[in-house]
Amino acid sequence: MQYTEIMVRYGELSTKGKNRRAFIDRLGFNVRETLHDFPDLVVKANRDRMHIQLHGEDSSAVMARLQQVFGIQNFSPSIKVERDVEAVKQTAVAMIKEHYQAGMTFKINTRRSDHDFKLDTNEMNDLLGGHILRTIPGIKVKMKQPDLILRVEIRQNGIFLSSQTIDGAGGLPVGTAGKGMLMISGGIDSPVAGYLALKRGVELEMVHFFSPPYTSEQALNKAKELTAKLAPFAGRIKFIEVPFTEIQETVKHDVPAGYLMTVQRRFMLRIAALLADKRDDLAIFNGESLGQVASQTLESMVAINDVTTLPVLRPVVSLDKNEIIEIAQKIGTFELSVMPFEDCCTIFAPPAPKTKPRLERARLYESRLAVDALIKRALAGVKVTEIRSGEKFLTENSDTFAELL
Repeated sequence: MQYTEIMVRYGELSTKGKNRRAFIDRLGFNVRETLHDFPDLVVKANRDRMHIQLHGEDSSAVMARLQQVFGIQNFSPSIKVERDVEAVKQTAVAMIKEHYQAGMTFKINTRRSDHDFKLDTNEMNDLLGGHILRTIPGIKVKMKQPDLILRVEIRQNGIFLSSQTIDGAGGLPVGTAGKGMLMISGGIDSPVAGYLALKRGVELEMVHFFSPPYTSEQALNKAKELTAKLAPFAGRIKFIEVPFTEIQETVKHDVPAGYLMTVQRRFMLRIAALLADKRDDLAIFNGESLGQVASQTLESMVAINDVTTLPVLRPVVSLDKNEIIEIAQKIGTFELSVMPFEDCCTIFAPPAPKTKPRLERARLYESRLAVDALIKRALAGVKVTEIRSGEKFLTENSDTFAELL
């Protein structure tokens, strides 16, 4: 059917108090960002629900995007008809016929915000229900758990009918819980951590460390593609790439093998924290799952976290690998994550990394390195890409760190 509007119902937003308007406004902004390439849409974010006027845009494509916007409980494609009973009857029959199969039951659910309309809700239910029973052979009314529900909303600007309710992504609108930076690799875990952070309303920027020629251009693009998979949940995401070759070569040459991973990750976290501070990010997120690999023990976390006072949040810390994979498959990142491109976390991995590194030893080995100079040179090569929903990588910057921030 040619739908004219999509009616969006809010999830957790309905429980908010005095700041509810701010949450709704942010959701409206996010929906417009996600649907930026549908130029004829009009989005009206009202207090009780949101109305997306299609003006001829492809409703299926719009709804596919909406299912990835956090803050939406569910939505219904609707058809607007004039405030004429005969027109409503014709549209109601057409909508029921579209989904009806032999033996199905139905009911009518009318809401009336315009109390000056000549029929009240019970009268409209009776009128439409009787017309459908007479017009569609074999259909029956069932008030509890029917197969089909036809929803009718009587407003001052028209009467709106819908027969589907499609689940949204739930959660909170991205941006309502502050801004953070996700350390994204090319693996399975970090995109899932990013998805979970976005679901709780965090606006994310991605930071990715790459080490040419040890890591390939394909590996870098893989991390960007993973970010692109998450972009529909946020509207747009900044992808920050940090050259890490010199640091890794130096650490490999000057640090005992057992502490390679620990010291490398301390460098990564230092750089992420510097970027976060300059870009007003309030926390750093990563994909660490407790005990999954050597660098994800509590002892390793203590030794690595030592370099920053920013909160380091781990959304998948208590999930096992199968649980993480299940979410990755759901959000469409799994197949991309398992593509066999090396990332900088694995290229110099020692055969026997310390699973319980000592903080004082990590500090000692790091003190022998020109830490500030190495970080300064890495930051000078930072690039930023803006990735928007529905687009390839939009903008690339090759500015120096100072110009960029």
